[in-house]
Amino acid sequence: MLGKVYSAAVIGIDAFPVEIEANVSQRAATPPAASLMSIVGLPDAAVKESRDRIHSAFIASGFLPPRGFCVVNLAPAGLRKEGAAFDLGIALGILAATGALDGDRLRRCAVLGELALDGSLRPVKGVLPAADVLASSGTASMLLVPSANAVEAALAAGERMPVLPVDSLKDAVEVISGAKQVAPCRASLAEHQANAAGDLPDFADVKGQVLARRALEIAAAGGLNAIMVGPPGTGKSMLAMRLPGILPPMTAAETLETSRIHSVLGLLSSGEPILNTRPFRAPHHTISDAGLIGGGHDPRPGEISLAHNGVLFLDELPEFKRSVLEVLRQPLENGEITIARAAGSFRFPARFILIAAMNPCPCGRGDVELGCRCSPMEKRRYQRKISGPLLDRIDLRVDVPQLSRAELLAAPDGEPSAAIRARVIAARERQQARFAGSGIFCNRQMSPRQLRAFCALDPRGEALLRSAIDRFKLSPRAYDRILKVARTIADLAGSEAIAEEHLFEAVTYRRSEFVAD
Repeated sequence: MLGKVYSAAVIGIDAFPVEIEANVSQRAATPPAASLMSIVGLPDAAVKESRDRIHSAFIASGFLPPRGFCVVNLAPAGLRKEGAAFDLGIALGILAATGALDGDRLRRCAVLGELALDGSLRPVKGVLPAADVLASSGTASMLLVPSANAVEAALAAGERMPVLPVDSLKDAVEVISGAKQVAPCRASLAEHQANAAGDLPDFADVKGQVLARRALEIAAAGGLNAIMVGPPGTGKSMLAMRLPGILPPMTAAETLETSRIHSVLGLLSSGEPILNTRPFRAPHHTISDAGLIGGGHDPRPGEISLAHNGVLFLDELPEFKRSVLEVLRQPLENGEITIARAAGSFRFPARFILIAAMNPCPCGRGDVELGCRCSPMEKRRYQRKISGPLLDRIDLRVDVPQLSRAELLAAPDGEPSAAIRARVIAARERQQARFAGSGIFCNRQMSPRQLRAFCALDPRGEALLRSAIDRFKLSPRAYDRILKVARTIADLAGSEAIAEEHLFEAVTYRRSEFVAD
């Protein structure tokens, strides 16, 4: 007898339907006990080990292990299968093959879940993309998942397929056979988005540093990249951590797209089945290039993809390996990273706002009055750890000076994030209306044609920009980025035209006392 059930394999951040077939021979088994089950269809080590987990789960759940030689096929055979999410499907397929479970009922099911030795189910990674592809395929009429993954699966499947939470192998058998009734899990993406955490760090905590606050507001409004340069303790990290609190709320599509990446890496939990707020990732400067952009033998997303639709903060930028920083060039331009391996090419989304921070010199003080003794050569050598092409892709550069105690005490309380966010949302709404139907959502994504259409300058503006290009020896890419910054400043001001003051402010953010092209 042949038992069949459906599941899904996750490769990269995409999922593909898999049909699990199990056949049990009734003849006396000649192989040794350890090889009574053979799993074929390009399984990895975790899948092959499922035979031992299933054997123990059968005994603990009161089911007899199959007598005879059992062959399990994971189709399509040319697709690599990874992880323990196939445990429950294989076990149910074997039970159907031995007649312990109705095979016709099982064929209408899709299942995901890892078996513990006592027959209980553990949550698995990648349920969000797996549930989405199974609901879209139309091959099954219901999806069984561990209870800890139920809300995540229901958010992905929506109304297309009922999601039934189960806690053990025995529960799954009873649900499929009809002996036990389980209410489908219901989950609303809108409700989860409405419950977005409201305790993000607030800009009201920041006193002083008006220029840096303004630069981050512009970065949020236009989806632009920024670098802050200043001595230790001036608030660079504090400012960066507050950027997600002024970004617009994620759309439903952004929420699912971002949560999909975190689901594949097992970073979602039953208490947080989706990401309610934009991600903020701050990897340590010792990170490898694979850790930053993704990779490995079986490529997985890296930090830049985990920051998709959010913020990537790189503190102490010159301390990162230069080879690691250079791999940021492609995602900063294209919003995605392509990783090529012998098994194929993988594309991971990586559209994030880069916020970098660095000291002005090796000692960090940057000023003789603050005790700096670094020579001009040492400063230049320190700054040159960051390549010109990478700096050219950073739109805003701002100095964060050391404030005296008297200046801090005299500074008024900072403007709350809610007020800044309102201006950012209004600016983004202007951009969305301007780019309606074009597939882009912020000024940073403007193409050269859109720059010509929406960033036209009057003669005085053209003269100012050409003077800045000649004076600072800026590249053509820098010319385009200044226009994007100026367009964003105009949007924050509610102006349809880029005025001279908007352009002048944009040019000032292109230069920094400590960072040179």
